[in-house]
Amino acid sequence: MRQSKNFTLEANILDPVNRRRGYGAVVVRDGMVEKLEITGPEKDNTPYLMPGFMDAHIHIESSMLTPPAFARLAVRHGTVATVSDPHEIANVCGIEGVRYMAKLGKASEFKFFFGAPSCVPATGFETAGATLTVEEIIQLFEEKSTCYLSEMMNYPAVLARDPLVMDKISAAQRYGLPVDGHAPGLRGADAHRYASAGISTDHECTTLEEALDKIEAGMRIIIREGSAAKNYNALHSLIGSHPDMVMLCSDDKHPDDLMRGHINQLVARSLSHGYDLMDVLQIACVNPVRHYNLNVGLLQPGDPADMILVEDLGTFKVMSTWIDGVDVFSNRIVNLPEVDIPVINSFGIDPIESHDLQLHLKSAPAKIIVAVDGAIVTQQEEASMAEGFFESDTSRDILKLVVINRYSKAPPAIALIKGFGLKSGAIASSVAHDSHNIIAVGTNDKDLAACINEVIKARGGLCALGRMQGIPQSLETPTMASFKFNDMAYKSICVPLPVAGLMSDSHDGETIGKLYSAADQVSKTWLGSTLTAPFMTLSFMALLVIPSLKLSDQGLFDGQSFRFTSLQ
Repeated sequence: MRQSKNFTLEANILDPVNRRRGYGAVVVRDGMVEKLEITGPEKDNTPYLMPGFMDAHIHIESSMLTPPAFARLAVRHGTVATVSDPHEIANVCGIEGVRYMAKLGKASEFKFFFGAPSCVPATGFETAGATLTVEEIIQLFEEKSTCYLSEMMNYPAVLARDPLVMDKISAAQRYGLPVDGHAPGLRGADAHRYASAGISTDHECTTLEEALDKIEAGMRIIIREGSAAKNYNALHSLIGSHPDMVMLCSDDKHPDDLMRGHINQLVARSLSHGYDLMDVLQIACVNPVRHYNLNVGLLQPGDPADMILVEDLGTFKVMSTWIDGVDVFSNRIVNLPEVDIPVINSFGIDPIESHDLQLHLKSAPAKIIVAVDGAIVTQQEEASMAEGFFESDTSRDILKLVVINRYSKAPPAIALIKGFGLKSGAIASSVAHDSHNIIAVGTNDKDLAACINEVIKARGGLCALGRMQGIPQSLETPTMASFKFNDMAYKSICVPLPVAGLMSDSHDGETIGKLYSAADQVSKTWLGSTLTAPFMTLSFMALLVIPSLKLSDQGLFDGQSFRFTSLQ
């Protein structure tokens, strides 16, 4: 960290720890708050100084940015720290992936607090690139590169008190570290049993009733508002009723969304609902620091000077951000270092042919995954099918969903899905929670194969693709590529993600955000997807620990019975 400056700053001060506000001054010496004084009432037309914001649960990898590039966007919105789960890269690269994130995070001069992933792989029903053992988790605790046990997704094993799962929880407890939860839909006695194993949080609540059940069981609720999963509207009343038990998070946030805002948006939104300012700042700043016992300042004497200056209490437009007394953002300029980004990855397959994606169906009903806009849960239904090889049926919005093991050669897994609304082309991605195999959805086998191959050739990334003759001129950009596959001419737009097939190696988060936004627009405007975030939604269609029907590289999976199921 660069040398902190000694300075005194006068402003309207918000002190959520002591629930005070007024005009005053903060004295900073050697990066620490030496003195905080409130000398009078707030002054009009004067900025507000307050503790910086925290994202209480986020996968940095989902931003498609490495920690240094993420930090350069986040500080613009007043975020000074994140509680980060490196679960995604751990599924690809194992313990070295976690160390990679911790090393880059430290070099970024931003306060990243990484957890030790508890579920790598998340289940035994998919092929991951690595396994993280109890011994390796203990190693991460010993190295002090992690400060909590990341979300315990295998909640059936917790309920059953599976010895391996309990060993991981016990290891965290021996080191005095909190254990994050992940238990969608768990209620009543099951929620209490889950919490009694030592689980301290949950960010998967989609209804107020579920959240209240879990609060009663002793878990803190982290209200999630990400790029795909959006639970704020259902849960925000907790800010008024249980401010001591609530935090805010993104979970998964794509780079175009991060360009627009972060936790500051939820703070402004909460105030617009009429919640008490100090309650809102408690959940956005204070609760994460105290729950995870983090070295993040809360504007108290003796704290690190991690603080922000905002223009007003309506928009929460950030004027300046300090971390450890260093001015890391001011006058629209980011003052964080550009860090060298070495590339690590795991990719072991070659391009495929369209005939690899053939699916023969019987004359019988077939199970259909139903994607839900704004959610990572799915629904399911059945539809009648004719005998023969199935091609996507755009008239019924029944498309092929494909998952391909990216670590070693294996036959693709194929299912049927509704909700994407594609009318032409295909989209594909190497971001497929949790094992990050290649996942794709498309309107015909040729386009699907061509799109998947673009991801394979790049050794990771996102791709939206369609046939050249159908593209609107308004969408053509220099970032689009033209090529032929099986004698068909295509236009594609890809976001290369060479770091573990999850993240860009670029320093410039804005450039990646704009490229992703262009791919997103192509998938909607040209290809016809009706989803708010097609790529983010696609990435969750392989997430087996979230009900109800998902697809792994090994087959169709019922998340409620927690076992494979047949397509017909």
